[in-house]
Parts: sequence; C-alpha cells; structure tokens
Amino acid sequence: MPNQELNYKPFVSSETKMKEMTVRGLIIGLILAVVLGAANAYLGLKAGMTIAATYPAAVIGMAILRALKGTILEENFTRTVGSIGESVAAGAIFTLPAFYISGIWPEFYTPGHYIISALIMVTGGVLGIMFVALIRRVMSNDATLPFPESVAAAEIHKTGQTGGGSKYLFWAMGLGGLIKALGEFRIFMPVYEKFVQFKTQFITGAGEAIKAKGGILLGSPGLKPAYIGVGYIIGPRLASLTFSGGVIAWGLLTPIVLYFIGPYIDLQAWAQYLVDQNLATNMNEAMAQVQDPQWRIVEVWKAIVRPIAIGGMLMGTFYTLWGMRKNLTRGISRAVQDLKKTASGGAADERIEKDISFGWILTGIAAAAVATFLIAKFVFDAEIITAAIATVVMIVFGFFFAAVSGYLVGIIGSSSNPISGLTISTVVVTALLLLLLGVEGESGVATVLAVAAIICVSAAVAGEMLQDLKAGHILGGTPWRMQVGDVIGVVAAAAVLFIPLFILHAGDIETGKQLGYEGGFGSQELPAPQASLMAVLSQGIIAGEMAWALIAVGILMGIGFILMQVKSPMIVAVGMYLPLATTFAIFIGGMIKGILQYYQKKRNLSESRVNKSENIGILLASGLIAGEALIGLLFAGLAFGQVEIWRFSDPSFLTSIAIFIIIGIVLVRIPMRRSQGSDVADSPQEG
Repeated sequence: MPNQELNYKPFVSSETKMKEMTVRGLIIGLILAVVLGAANAYLGLKAGMTIAATYPAAVIGMAILRALKGTILEENFTRTVGSIGESVAAGAIFTLPAFYISGIWPEFYTPGHYIISALIMVTGGVLGIMFVALIRRVMSNDATLPFPESVAAAEIHKTGQTGGGSKYLFWAMGLGGLIKALGEFRIFMPVYEKFVQFKTQFITGAGEAIKAKGGILLGSPGLKPAYIGVGYIIGPRLASLTFSGGVIAWGLLTPIVLYFIGPYIDLQAWAQYLVDQNLATNMNEAMAQVQDPQWRIVEVWKAIVRPIAIGGMLMGTFYTLWGMRKNLTRGISRAVQDLKKTASGGAADERIEKDISFGWILTGIAAAAVATFLIAKFVFDAEIITAAIATVVMIVFGFFFAAVSGYLVGIIGSSSNPISGLTISTVVVTALLLLLLGVEGESGVATVLAVAAIICVSAAVAGEMLQDLKAGHILGGTPWRMQVGDVIGVVAAAAVLFIPLFILHAGDIETGKQLGYEGGFGSQELPAPQASLMAVLSQGIIAGEMAWALIAVGILMGIGFILMQVKSPMIVAVGMYLPLATTFAIFIGGMIKGILQYYQKKRNLSESRVNKSENIGILLASGLIAGEALIGLLFAGLAFGQVEIWRFSDPSFLTSIAIFIIIGIVLVRIPMRRSQGSDVADSPQEG
C-alpha cells in the first residue's frame, strides 16, 4: 500500500508546542456544530440534500479565533468540532422523521421520543468516531487517496494566516436571511403556480365516448435562497438532472395520470375520506377541497407519482453502489487490514500520530452495542433474539460502512458521500433478516429504522471525521484531541438537534393549517425524501404496506434511465419526489453557476483565479443557505408558538423576479470581480 510517511511534513511539526485543544475553541466549535447542524437539518428536510459544513466551520472559526489571536491548530480543532454537527444532522434527517411518517410515532415530539432520538444519534456518532480511530493512520497516510475537500480545508487555514473570506460568508448569510424574512411577510410572492385545465373526448374499445378532464400545473421556481445556493454548489449538470426529474413528474406523469383517472374520481367518497382521517372538519370543507383541480393534481402526485419516484430512488441507489463496487470492496478489505494492523501495532510516539487508545475504542464500540440492544429490546419491544441480531447487524454494517464512507470521502469528498444509499442498503438487509425470523408489526419496523438510524449517523460521522482528520494531518493537528473533541460535539449536537426537527415539523403543521395544506414531515413543504423512503421500505418489507405495483414501475423506470446512460438516476428520481418549485429553484442556482463558468472561460482566467472565484462563490452560496435556514427556524418557532405575523395579502411576482436577478448578480459579479485582483488572501485556494 503506498505510503506518504517518508516524505510527509505537516504544516506544524510534531515537535512544535502550540495551543490546540482549548476551552474557547471547544465552545466555539460546539456552537458551530449546533448552528450548522440545524441549518443542514432545515435544508435536508426541505430539499433532500445537505452541504458539507467543513468550509463554513473553517471560515467562521478562523475569523473568530484570529480576532482572539488563536493558533492555526486551535482553528483546526474548532473546525473539527464545528463540522461534526452537519453529519449528525444528516443521519438524523434521513431516518428520525421516518418514525413519524411510518406511523410508529403518532406524535413526533414526546419526552420519550426526544430521549430515544438523542440516544440513537449519540450511539451512531460515537460508533463512527471509534471505527475511524481504528483506520485513521493508514488512510491518512495513503497517497492513493487525494482527500480533495480535506486539502481545500487545510488551505483555508493556511491562507487564513494572512487573510480570509469570512466577510463573504457573513454578508451572504444576511442577504439570505433578509430574503427569507421578506418572503414570510409576503413582501413578494415566493412561488407562482397556475393550474391549466383541459378537456377532451376519446372512444374506448367498446365504442363508448368518455370525456376526460385533465390539466397541468405550471409553476415558477420557488424564491428560496437555500435552494438556489444548493444548485450553485452542485453545479449546472447535477442541477439540471434534478430539475429533469421535476419535469418528468409534473410535466409528464402527473398530468397523464390525472387525465385518465379524472372521469372516475368519486369526489363524494374522497371528501368523506378526508373527514374520516380528520383532514377536514366537515363535508362542506372537504368538498371544497376535492373540487379544487390544483389540489387534486398535487394529491395525484403525492399518491401515485411519489411511489414511482421511490422505486426510481431505490434502483438508483443500487446502481450507484454497483458503480462503486470496486471502491467499496477495496474499502472493506482495507478496513479489515487496518483493524489487524492497529490492534497489533501499539501506540505511536509522535504527537501527530496519536489516536484514542485501543482500550477506549473497544469500550466505545461495546457501549454502542449495548445501547443498540437496549433500544431494540426495551424501547421497541423486540424479542431477545431479534434485538441480538439487530445489534450484530449494527456492529458489522456499522464498521464496514464507516470504513467505506471514510474511503469514499478520501476519493470524492464528504459532499458527494452517498450516505443515504448506504442506509437504504441497511434497511433492506435488516428488514429481510427480521422478516425471515418472523418479525412483524410496528416492533419490527421500528427495530429496522433504529438500526438504520444508528448506522446512518455512524457512516455520516465517520466520513466527516476522517475528512477533518486528514486536514489535521496536513496541518499537524493531534488526532486524539480532534477525536475527543468530536465525541463532545456529537453529544452536544445529539442533545440539541431534535429541537429544530420538532420546531420545523410542528411549525409546518401550523403553517399548513393557515395556508390549506397538510403539514409536517412528508408534506409538500417538508418532504423529507430519504426518511420517507426509509419508512416506505421498512413498512413494505415488514408490514406488507408497500405500493409494490408503483414501486415496480419506478424500478423499471430507473432501469430505463440506466439503459439511456443517465449520469445519475438517483438524482433524477429525487427530483421527481420533490415539489416543482424546489427543483426549479435548484436548477436556477445551477444555471447561475453555469453563467459564472462561462465568463471564466470567456476571460481566460488562470487556474488560480478560477479557484479563487469559485471559492468565493461557494462561500456566498453557503451563506445564502445558512441565512435562510436560521431565519426559517425562527419563523417555524413563531408558527409553533402560534404567534401571528402580519403578511401582505396580494404580493407581486415581479418583485420575486427582481430578487432572482439580484441573487444572480451577487453570485456571478462578486466572484468575478474579486478574481481579477492580485490579492489572493481574500479567499482560500484549493489544493
């Protein structure tokens, strides 16, 4: 195995004495972990995506500690603790809402649910850190793993010794928050939608004429800075793939389904169903709802097209994992070798090679195993054999997926790490194993989701942890201090992150009551696509409630995408699952990034200036996301507290168009202008 150890020299030598693990650095990191974790929870529940928190944590932590005359190793420690909240949030949002969506938790918040959720997040987070401590040394020293985002994060700290780009991040946070607040007050129209109805007559095979009522829902991109920021970060190609799913769902499948089932919809029965399910207070209200064609087309999308999208997501997941099979196999093989080497190699002498002791690692893994058994046995009423098998699955899959996650981060970075795909694999395997044991009902579904949640958090934390350890390896940080800091960060994030989840869920329920839609996890405003998929899969396999016909159609559609050589069938399927306004806004963000790339080529910018402009653009986009997320949490809290806010009754969409143009100018003009100067210290350079 190639090794860099002979030629490697860290930025800060192992012999240098420098402040690193400080109380102020830990406190700043913990605050960042909670804030960035909450922002990613908001973004992931809305758009099904998260952004790596390494860069914002590095920039903000560096800006604060430079003012306090901190050291570069203290900045590295703060970034490590601050970025871990995002990975805990990713694991949480992909799984915890599934307990509510599947009906296991009739109410999302109870004191017991908070404790269970926190315990799941702590168990998964600690497990991921312990597993990474086993494999850190060999992976960090492996020259075949480029760790692109780790190198970039290290460069942020290096260039930050003379200057930083924090002003762009904070400025964009203010802009994103302002736009979100203006939208809440209805100063502008966040999205324009219009249902265009059409009628036609066709002859059936029996010669009978049927008048079919159909239509199509035309809409604008949602004016959401976070979605535009996501599209900007992922770029025009991936943004276009996401939007293509929205076009297929809203421009093809939903209109076709409504066209053919329109003549056969029993509005009276549909209205009665709404009343029976407490979705309407009386028949008059229910009839008014079902007679609204715009409401009907949305319900058709939710009931029929979304399950098809889930089938496409499932096929896309397995296709993605199949495409990575060589890397996955290599990662698992390497993990086993690293475990043997670490267990027999003894402790390192150099400061920059010291991990948490092997005894503490085994203690942490054992504690996670006990916690998993207790959760399955006493919280979800599983049989002893079921709880034992769930624990074994958690340990085995947790270790391999932590290793795989770390390995993939070393190749493609944390932002592209397919955590949800690894978790889906866990759901399927665990559910099938429990089904073979005869497990059924809510207990079986809950056990599957609990194991998946722990493994999801573990894999997400492992990838982020190894990315930060590699950045620390370049800078000369002490691994065991970073690992201890992340354990504290995981506990803090786990203790707090349930709160923004609950606020978003409860706030959306109250907002839905005011605006006429069914709110909460799984709603049009809070779709939580990965968690919905976990719920559907676990119920479908254990409880037999999966819409198999529609899932099968989606799987066949996914196969069709693969045969057409679509770059990422998974992203297209996610685009089908999300509301059109969301995918359209992501597409607009991607197009803005495409305009920036066009001007970069037109002006023949050097590679260093291209890197500089793109780094500034990423900081601006990250600021838009964080700003909207934080203000979104504020207004969700107001809705949860039933605080009435004043809103314009008739906002104009022309104002929205003007704001779109302003965002586009900001994300293109500022990066281009700053890339023309000779002062490279305003932004980090990528490695």
